[in-house]
Amino acid sequence: MNLLRPKLKYFILAILIIAADLYTKYLANTYLEFAQSLKITSFFNLTLLYNHGAAFSLLSNDQTSWQMIMFSTISLIAAIVLIYLIIKQPITEKINLFSFALILGGALGNFYDRAFQGYVIDFLDFHIGNYHWPSFNIADSAITCGVVILIAASLFTKKKS
Repeated sequence: MNLLRPKLKYFILAILIIAADLYTKYLANTYLEFAQSLKITSFFNLTLLYNHGAAFSLLSNDQTSWQMIMFSTISLIAAIVLIYLIIKQPITEKINLFSFALILGGALGNFYDRAFQGYVIDFLDFHIGNYHWPSFNIADSAITCGVVILIAASLFTKKKS
């Protein structure tokens, strides 16, 4: 356990992301009407949608059970790999650890939805005019931020010789 103590904050971050994700999805599901937009600004709405597909509603039109099983399995495998990476990553690699924690929290937040509801709750709807970015949630945001940070770090960090 002493080996994990310095990395505990990264697991706490993942748990906080899961909690924020599930709580905001609960609020959206409780207070928003399905597919009805609540205008917040000229470019942002809250719109409750149930995503049976992958990120950004990919494959969401095909609502078969194989998708739920496949996406749930992928999320669970990703979570296991990320936990392993956090444990094995040197504590000096803070950017990687932070990114892995973001992705882990997001993966488990969406896994929970798929496993217990059969779909992921999306409700954040950004748009320009009539062009709407696919709706998403806190978990999707955490995954995206984690991946972007990992890519940026790999592009802009000098390798040690």
